[in-house]
Amino acid sequence: MTVRSRRSSSDIMPAMHNSKMQTAVAKCAATLRRHALLLPVALLAACAVPPGPSDGRAPGGQAPQATPTQSAPVSSTDQAVLRKMIEMQDRLYKIAAPLLTSNAPLCKGNARSLLGFTAKNAYSYSAQYTNAARSLGFDDRLQVTGVLPNSGAARSDVRRGDILQSIGDKPMPQGDNAEQQAAALLTPMVAKRTPLKLGLLRGATPMTVNVPLTLACSFSIELGNADIVNAYSDGRRVLITRGMMNFVHTDEELAYLVAKEIAHNALGQPGRQKMVATIGGVIDNLTRTQPDPSTLAGTAGILPYNQDMDAAADTLALYMLVRAGYSIDNAPRFWRRLAEAYPASVPNGYTAIHPSTMYRLAMIGKVTQIIAAKQAAGKPLMP
Repeated sequence: MTVRSRRSSSDIMPAMHNSKMQTAVAKCAATLRRHALLLPVALLAACAVPPGPSDGRAPGGQAPQATPTQSAPVSSTDQAVLRKMIEMQDRLYKIAAPLLTSNAPLCKGNARSLLGFTAKNAYSYSAQYTNAARSLGFDDRLQVTGVLPNSGAARSDVRRGDILQSIGDKPMPQGDNAEQQAAALLTPMVAKRTPLKLGLLRGATPMTVNVPLTLACSFSIELGNADIVNAYSDGRRVLITRGMMNFVHTDEELAYLVAKEIAHNALGQPGRQKMVATIGGVIDNLTRTQPDPSTLAGTAGILPYNQDMDAAADTLALYMLVRAGYSIDNAPRFWRRLAEAYPASVPNGYTAIHPSTMYRLAMIGKVTQIIAAKQAAGKPLMP
């Protein structure tokens, strides 16, 4: 899974006071492709990508391949925007990763195997930002940009900055479309659910590792290019808007939101409401620079969840959070703060789609006590 850019957008920007930077960030967000947490390539994000070294070397310390485009001038604004985009995207994926890998048993038929790392190259970004990506150390080759803790990749000592040279004795694709070609190459291999042999280049040293696969929920995690404070799920995707990312105070609060939307998907609720196409259209719309206001009016045409469906998703989400190692002590406080700041009367707000706040809060309190009792008794954390 990688930060992609050419055909779509969906990204989160922190609040900025510089209007020029805001404009540039919005433009960059519009050009980024949807960055799925679980791709057919079975790569998974876990770590934020740090700012590139000042000497232009790749994150792993190796010099990038020389290419004709590397010498092209690089806008400092483009470089700064790209750094910020990667940082913000990876925050969401890092928070979502343990929720996906710890809850495969709760995702029923929506779990599959993955390798446990992310990989990108200079072409993982839109043409406008390819040179900026090269200036940050990327080239034509796919290189590891994040490794999921406790995954097969982590246990096999795959590291950020490693260059992917081969998989199963087949050379890894390079250049434009390398990610799509790698997906086609990896899909049948991953389906066998056996460890995969990777050929890596670490600095100037070639090496081979055997990576066992990691089972995880198979929902993609995306970021919405909009200031509305909302989150969506359409049965296969989860989207958190830029506005919601700015609203949450902590990573724990962000985890509450991601878990809730994963739970909606795991329970098949978007499909049961027969609103998959509508929600999917909203998610697609929120990955563009300027979402069509007509598609975002009111609840954007999405039927609000009834209190029983919403409470069921909250229940499953609480179990998912605890299984992933998150504390749920502050969950009621967060949901109350969100409902007070953006009540159901606020167009495009979260509570407009999830209106039964008081009912949900009462249920969350009860389920929290049940989970605590199961933990104290050493019982399995299953709903």
